[in-house]
Amino acid sequence: MAMKNKTIVLGVTGSIAAYKAAELASRFTKDGFRVDVIMTESSQKFIAPLTFRNITGRPVVTTMWDIASEFSVEHVALAEAADVVLMAPATANTIAKIACGMADDMLTCTVLATKAPVVIAPAMNNNMWANTITQENVAKLKKRGFTFVGPAYGRLASGKLGQGRLTGLDEIYGITLQALGRKGDLAGKNIVVTAGGTQEPVDPVRCLTNRSTGKMGYAVAEAARNRGAEVTLISAPTALAKPPGIKVMDVNTAEEMLKAVQSAVKGADALIMAAAVADFRPLKKADKKIKRADLSDLTLELEKTPDILAQVKGDFIRIGFAAESHDVIANARDKVKRKGLDMIVANDITEKDCGFGTETNRVTIIDSKGKAEELPLLHKGEVADRILDRLITAMR
Repeated sequence: MAMKNKTIVLGVTGSIAAYKAAELASRFTKDGFRVDVIMTESSQKFIAPLTFRNITGRPVVTTMWDIASEFSVEHVALAEAADVVLMAPATANTIAKIACGMADDMLTCTVLATKAPVVIAPAMNNNMWANTITQENVAKLKKRGFTFVGPAYGRLASGKLGQGRLTGLDEIYGITLQALGRKGDLAGKNIVVTAGGTQEPVDPVRCLTNRSTGKMGYAVAEAARNRGAEVTLISAPTALAKPPGIKVMDVNTAEEMLKAVQSAVKGADALIMAAAVADFRPLKKADKKIKRADLSDLTLELEKTPDILAQVKGDFIRIGFAAESHDVIANARDKVKRKGLDMIVANDITEKDCGFGTETNRVTIIDSKGKAEELPLLHKGEVADRILDRLITAMR
């Protein structure tokens, strides 16, 4: 990832959800970020500083007055070191103090002193969240550029159901990465990505589709978001969660995807077609479920689906994908030429650990002149970044 080795300052406040911050710290640390944790006094009633120290391998800041701390000489040192400040969970009390400009502990001092983006993930009683004072404080901070994620609706510490639960960690993680990438190398760019396998209905129950899981397309969309782009993800059905911070347009058929792409590319800088679009569909769709007893004389006539890349053209970079089972490079080069693409990403779906459903991929990137660059086996997130590296070169 382009953002690895950056510093995340994680502020933990006094909420029962404080234990979830340990999982966030672990995830960021495993992904190569430097994580410095600041704990308020009340948060230490719920989880011990030693937990975060063991997870991050870094000292945990619990007070402004620790003369042994590397941050004690200049209490705003963390504010200057931060690439992003994430408060998770954030209580109503801490949100109120920041909204009023108070700086009476290390966390509020850091937030007030930093020039880095600040992401706030609230967690509190539903009535506290709904209180007019809290909502005014939140509105004030949003106006000043703070990013809020959540809270979610769910079971609270009181046992009641309501709005106030710390939102899902995947969403917090994604929004934090988006905040980190605000000044990335794709900042200000509008990228459209397609993903998943389209479904062409045979009857109200059955469809013609393919084995695509959408993982590669989603990885590209998330990587573009993390590098500062405004991303529109046009997704055929998948089992994947919608990535936070990305506009998602759900489609089913190739025809629906064509219309969505035509709409989304207006003003776009690039279209990356990672979706596995069905090449054919039934000529006629049955209005009712076809019963087993009727299959003895069933004939399924097929017709071609729209060729999206061939039809959608404009003043933007067009990148295609080619999932092949034989003659991979030759077929991919032919596709680049026929469709006038700027680039194509080809892979052999018969290889081990590649293609549909895997976490890794081995691809060859071919440019408009037919020059091929073979990449080693990589995680799909890394493949996505390599593709975006080539996209940035093409834009220049």
